[in-house]
Amino acid sequence: QVQLKESGGGLVQAGGSLRLSCAATGNLASVNQMAWYRQSPGKRREERALVAAITSDGNTNYADSVKDRFSIFENRTKNALFLQRNSLRAEETAVYYCNAEGTIGAGAPVTTWGRGTQVTISA
Repeated sequence: QVQLKESGGGLVQAGGSLRLSCAATGNLASVNQMAWYRQSPGKRREERALVAAITSDGNTNYADSVKDRFSIFENRTKNALFLQRNSLRAEETAVYYCNAEGTIGAGAPVTTWGRGTQVTISA
């Protein structure tokens, strides 16, 4: 199993920057992709939106609204995932979640979520 723990959230002014971190432990060899999602105020768990993702071979994918402002990267030596966020906007206030997609056993898919970190962006 994989465990994820986010950190780095907080209060920041619009236009500022913030880096989120995700510490991963467990059987990371089974992970195919890691990602950051956000759950905006009033939204349900099922409505979490993908912010950025990175596959095990390094391919990245971003939501259109964050391209050129956010960067997802990892430190495989330290089993850590990061999200560098620049030029922040007030509407990006949300709880940010680290996510891992992988397989277990004979290849059954498994999804793991962290507990999330709150990011509040003041206008």
